[in-house]
Order: sequence, then structure tokens, then C-alpha cells
Amino acid sequence: MTPAQSRMARAALQLGIRDVAKLAGVAASTISRLEAGETLQPRTVEAIRHALEKAGVEFTNGKKPGVRVK
Repeated sequence: MTPAQSRMARAALQLGIRDVAKLAGVAASTISRLEAGETLQPRTVEAIRHALEKAGVEFTNGKKPGVRVK
């Protein structure tokens, strides 16, 4: 999951940073750091990704990574 994909997923789900942080069990500052392009622990990124997927998005990869609502 790229920083842009995280932002797109939040927008698609109409969730704020605090909402995603709560769903993923991380601090809101962690979501901000991810979306700013900072490197996080892989398990932290996976927790965020899993929370967003559970909330209803699907991450697309390939040449043009993106997000779509399930």
C-alpha cells in the first residue's frame, strides 16, 4: 500500500485519519506518517491495510496502483 493509496482509501470510505487509526489499532500520527511517505514497520502497514480492506476497499496494483470500493 502506497501513501497515495491510503489517502484514496480514506476518501473512498469517507474516513478521517482518526477513524482509520481506531480501526487499525494505531495512533493517528502513524496514519499521518504513512501518508507523508515515512517508512513504517511492515506489520503496521499491514494492520492499516487490513483495516481499510475490512472497511470496504480493495487495493489494486500493477503499473498504476489504486483503490476501488468493493
